[in-house]
Amino acid sequence: MKLIECYNLETAYIASLNRPILNGINFHINQGEFVVLLGLNGAGKSTLLRSLLGLVPLVSGEIYVHGVQITPQTLRKVRRDIGMLFQGGGLIQQLSAIENVLCGRLGVRTTGQTLFGFPERDRILALELLEQLGLKEQIYQKTSRLSGGQQQRVAIARALIQSPQILLADEPTTGLDVVASQQVMQTLAQLNSEQGLTIITVLHDLGIAAEYAQRAIVLDAGRIVYDGKCNNLQAQFAQGFKLVETYKEYEE
Repeated sequence: MKLIECYNLETAYIASLNRPILNGINFHINQGEFVVLLGLNGAGKSTLLRSLLGLVPLVSGEIYVHGVQITPQTLRKVRRDIGMLFQGGGLIQQLSAIENVLCGRLGVRTTGQTLFGFPERDRILALELLEQLGLKEQIYQKTSRLSGGQQQRVAIARALIQSPQILLADEPTTGLDVVASQQVMQTLAQLNSEQGLTIITVLHDLGIAAEYAQRAIVLDAGRIVYDGKCNNLQAQFAQGFKLVETYKEYEE
């Protein structure tokens, strides 16, 4: 079942790049897939990811989620099904873990409702999510005191409290050590395999992509140059588009 469909996506022309960031993007993503977006710096990975949430204006092209085209009129409805992990987590450092998770409910509550705090069912759900993600001991700690991996799991819980069908993650392992990166990716993989959550994430590590994702979409200069399985991605880079050495230099 096609969950996301993108047709001929093109963004505004960027003089410094001498091209649009996205330049004729076509693909679809099925329900329950774990997809990774790869490419060099400036290839358009994060721009493509954000366009799926309606955060990037398009010059031309169409995006459909559950068969509903993203327009200013449908954006609020479409976003109800999508959770987003922004690069760096985007948490409020002075708030506790549970308070940050509850912020994920603000989008479905009116200003008046927010003044009276969150209902008990929201607090219970937030507690359950943090416990499921291995953060039972950190529930009431300020996020500024948590490790990078713990903060990223709080951000995942904040996205999950929206009960999304799609989870977008913009470089969720950036700034994390090897152990924390693996913990975050294992969490995403578990959500995909056990709950059927459709996950689309931007990564810059070919090894992590090959280990956890089912499908890779590789961009170069705003175009898709590879769309397929994650098997032997290093060889795909070297043989298909001769980017592997440059890619390694970018990682270093």
